[in-house]
Amino acid sequence: MKNAGIYIHIPFCRSRCSYCDFATGMYSAPAAERYVASLAKEISSWRVDEDLDAQIENVDTIYFGGGTPSLLTPAQLKTLLDAVKTRFRVSAATEVTMEINPGTVTPETLAEFRRLGINRASFGAQTFDDGELARLGRSHNSDDTRRTFRYLRDAGFDNVSFDLIAGLPGQTVAGWQQNLDEAFSLMPEHLSFYLLEVHEGTPLWNHIKSGIQPVPDEDLAAEMYEVMLDRATDAGYEHYEISNLCLPGYESRHNTKYWTGAPYYGFGCSAHSYDGLDQRWANERDLTRYMEIVEQNDSPVVTTIKLTAEDRRAEAVFLGLRMMRGFSLNNYQREFGADLRENHEKDLSRFIEAGLIECGGDLLKLTRAGALLSNEVFAAFV
Repeated sequence: MKNAGIYIHIPFCRSRCSYCDFATGMYSAPAAERYVASLAKEISSWRVDEDLDAQIENVDTIYFGGGTPSLLTPAQLKTLLDAVKTRFRVSAATEVTMEINPGTVTPETLAEFRRLGINRASFGAQTFDDGELARLGRSHNSDDTRRTFRYLRDAGFDNVSFDLIAGLPGQTVAGWQQNLDEAFSLMPEHLSFYLLEVHEGTPLWNHIKSGIQPVPDEDLAAEMYEVMLDRATDAGYEHYEISNLCLPGYESRHNTKYWTGAPYYGFGCSAHSYDGLDQRWANERDLTRYMEIVEQNDSPVVTTIKLTAEDRRAEAVFLGLRMMRGFSLNNYQREFGADLRENHEKDLSRFIEAGLIECGGDLLKLTRAGALLSNEVFAAFV
């Protein structure tokens, strides 16, 4: 069995971004304290009805996502890490990531986070253009980003990831180039690159629908993706997953679990889990309801999905293809007793001819053009 990952959802934010459809709520100290107590209780109750030796698993990644986990106090963070260590076997080399938003931490707090074992920061820069940040409803500006990044380095964080968004309403290629200039001047170890997705019901969706903001230009966003890859490659980054690049040796070990079929266990409202075999489950999404359920000593799990053999085959393909190194056709045949090349001969031929995928010996992988049109490729295997 592969080592597991732990995901801990912290739903609080200082303000809600205009494009966000995640399970989040406004931060208040009392709500955060109550939520952390519920989280610690959920984690500490993990499989308590089972044999202790059977339920303790090896964990080598822990990820605090949100929301804005950096709004937690060091004491609250310690409570959660201690709870994890009571139910899981955490190795000394565990990658422990915290999502950190600019302007939400002090040098002293970061030093405490580092001392408690946080060794990787996922930094929500998004853009260095203050106008774009304002239109996104972000609560920080570009000076906050530069200052907080300096705090991270001073606190000893030598593994930092930047989030950058392209395809924003009104964004230009020239403006995107300036964003990249800023990012590469700081040289974080990892870059996560996202094309803006507009979700129905969000403030951004309403603004676009009513004409307050222009419709994002998908062709322009695709051009920005190409520019990003060229610039990042020239700067020494490796394109290891559709939306992720890193300096050599700095892949996100936690997120790689999602793409390679490893088990991961989510705690907190809206958190999702996978047992690494054939079962997925998800927690209650509503923050208040989640806390009430846990406080009543009940399980917050509200949906459970048993994957069929067909589900597992499809996931192996579209998750495996997210990795730019590709995935092994021989491993696929060993696991599922099926030959992908025979079962999808027409689709594979069509995509190879179109230059979207390539097959070299045992490996099937997306080309750069295929990465841009990955949803079209994945749909053929679902």
